[in-house]
Amino acid sequence: MDMENQTRVLELAEKYGKDNVVVILGGAEAEASGLAAETVTTGDPTFAGPLTGVQLELPVYHIFELKDIIPEDVWDEQISMMEMVLDVDAIVKEVATYRERIGG
Repeated sequence: MDMENQTRVLELAEKYGKDNVVVILGGAEAEASGLAAETVTTGDPTFAGPLTGVQLELPVYHIFELKDIIPEDVWDEQISMMEMVLDVDAIVKEVATYRERIGG
């Protein structure tokens, strides 16, 4: 997760409180999605951004996990193509790993 997005997440968590923020990821690879999930839960593992050492413990989901609550027409138009070509199971498993570590 780049520094600009880390700053946004930190500002939102400070403004609205950690209990009122959920992070939705859309990364195309399991490793990148996992890195972003780790960043918003336990802190930036690269030690390069504003979330270095900051354990926000925010709930984090990949958009693929939310298919059941997204209107079908929106899903079909915006996400379904990616769902067909990406390793959805690996991405979801990786993100869930970090969410489960914080008890989510």
